[in-house]
Amino acid sequence: MTDHAPNDARVLPPRPGPAASGPPGAPPAAPREPLWRHLVGDVLRAERQAQERTLKDVAEAARISMPYLSEVERGRKEASSEVLAAAAGALGLGLGDLLARTHAELVRATARRSAVRTRSVRNGSARDGLCLAA
Repeated sequence: MTDHAPNDARVLPPRPGPAASGPPGAPPAAPREPLWRHLVGDVLRAERQAQERTLKDVAEAARISMPYLSEVERGRKEASSEVLAAAAGALGLGLGDLLARTHAELVRATARRSAVRTRSVRNGSARDGLCLAA
């Protein structure tokens, strides 16, 4: 006679992420401001894909390793100005062009964030400001 444990799996609830943290019933937190390295990576990847070029092609033209360029595009590495200039140059951009495009993305992202916060304030759900009462 053998005793077999039941074949039931125990289901664990997901851990709350940054947006879900806070007391129950509290409004969701506003989106976090994006990091510069994420925006730079997004701009580099978008330009590379728009040119229909591979990571390998651009990395070779920039004289940087393909895995490192991949990490930069994914926002996992904070690239030096030399690496950014080389990657931009391989894509036919100047460093100023790359930075201007990244700045434009930052403006768009923070405008969306500001709009979410403004809606929260208008709806009375923001609780992080100073409140004065007479």
